[in-house]
Amino acid sequence: MKALRFFCCTICALVISGILGCDVERRKSDTELGLNPQQAAGRHIYDAECDRCHEPYSTRGKKGPGLKGVFQHKFLSLSGLPANDERVTDIIRLGRGEMPGYSQKLEKQQIDDLLAYLHTL
Repeated sequence: MKALRFFCCTICALVISGILGCDVERRKSDTELGLNPQQAAGRHIYDAECDRCHEPYSTRGKKGPGLKGVFQHKFLSLSGLPANDERVTDIIRLGRGEMPGYSQKLEKQQIDDLLAYLHTL
């Protein structure tokens, strides 16, 4: 009986520490983020194509760098290229390093929508 009680207490402690140590927030809706229709469309493209490798609301990376504040700096974190629409569009279209290019998958309007969303991060 004592072993079962110890086991249950240990599991509860692990669950509680996992919850308290987790920095994941509830995902906000497009409306809560104040996104206009173009930015919301860009967010949906981001979710489908970018989120698996890039954290949107963190500087912590996954496979690629986190994108929080990507346009708030003068230069991009890994490449050192200027953080402007032209350079970021080139990276999206042509790829860079381990990132594949999306010129065959995304149309110009979709890239523009994605850029509009990236500016909100």
